Amino acid sequence: MVLASAQICTTNQDAESNLDQHYNLINLAAEKGAQLIVFPEMSITGYVRETAAGNLFTPDDSRLNQLKAISAEKQIIVVAGAPVLINNDLFIGSLVIKPDQSVMIYTKQFLHTGEELFFKSSFDYNPYLLLDNEKIYFAICADTTEPLHAQNAAQNGATLYIASICFSKEGLPSGYKNLSNYAKNHDMNVLMSNFCGKVYRYQCGGQSGFWDNKGKLVAGLNDTDNGLLIIKKNENNWAGYSLVV
Repeated sequence: MVLASAQICTTNQDAESNLDQHYNLINLAAEKGAQLIVFPEMSITGYVRETAAGNLFTPDDSRLNQLKAISAEKQIIVVAGAPVLINNDLFIGSLVIKPDQSVMIYTKQFLHTGEELFFKSSFDYNPYLLLDNEKIYFAICADTTEPLHAQNAAQNGATLYIASICFSKEGLPSGYKNLSNYAKNHDMNVLMSNFCGKVYRYQCGGQSGFWDNKGKLVAGLNDTDNGLLIIKKNENNWAGYSLVV
């Protein structure tokens, strides 16, 4: 099994430019054998609040067509983020695009202070994936600050917890500690994707990483560069390496 975590510096409100980064990194991940690639929170639009309603996506948005095509061609699952409109409500969502070109939506369950002014939260959109004997559940940023979120995933049988993050440099130490503890306490592996560079009002800290089910950080990216973290499973052992692009 091969997984990839993408670390990018986005241009806020420039979906076209951000999608170009997605295409390049998906193709590179596929070259390295990845079966799944995850991007940070609202990776397509950049992290937005006040302007989210003008940058929203729908599950059948035509701007996702090229992501679907690459997913099908390369046989890779793509987990990308955007403000998502569902039944007239706006959510912070992860778009899980599968090689059959279907799209599953995960919506952020626990909002950061201030996000509730622009977004709804919901527990209704909480899909999982089965991939090479791994049961995968998803999280978005502030979800990982609520122990109940990881606990619920574990109780549902998660063996792999994938988090799309917008962590500032200041927020990284506590974020790392939480993700390591969830891995260890719930016997599940954790893959995290974060931004680097200036995003919204934050200087994001990168360091996208992977923890095994003992809570050990197996591999991680640096704090400043766009790149990929490639994680490989051989039997029950995980190993990883980083690629700066």
